[in-house]
Amino acid sequence: MDKRDKRILEYLQQDASMPVAELAEKVDLSVSACWRRIKALEENGLILKRVALVDRKKANLPMTVFVGVKTSRHSMEWFEAFQDTIAAIPEIVEAYRLTGNIDYLLRLVVPDIDAYDRVYKRLISKLDFTDVTSFISMEELKFTTAVPVSYI
Repeated sequence: MDKRDKRILEYLQQDASMPVAELAEKVDLSVSACWRRIKALEENGLILKRVALVDRKKANLPMTVFVGVKTSRHSMEWFEAFQDTIAAIPEIVEAYRLTGNIDYLLRLVVPDIDAYDRVYKRLISKLDFTDVTSFISMEELKFTTAVPVSYI
């Protein structure tokens, strides 16, 4: 991994649809050399996939809700049921297992509070929780899918 590979990653994280010829010019490589580097980054798993980012407001999903989940159940059976449950709910776009006072943190995108309430009821109908705490985002201050390449 050299500086050109890192620059390729930086550009692709901003716009994965950039034509290879344009990207090659920006990183001072031939088109074929640039293409080979992109393919190598994909083959070694550093580039997982290329996706389109959807404007949530235009998709009628302007509300972000963070949900903190506590459970008294810490068995693999419960954990697998939890994973299956959240995988089946498309409004849950991120989920993390945490240390500390909250066991899991979920990020949901929904059109309104009524839609969130339906997701909440779907969650609690499937599994037992000790506590479910919701935090409604009032304003998005920063959102990016790009990761820093300086640590590679």
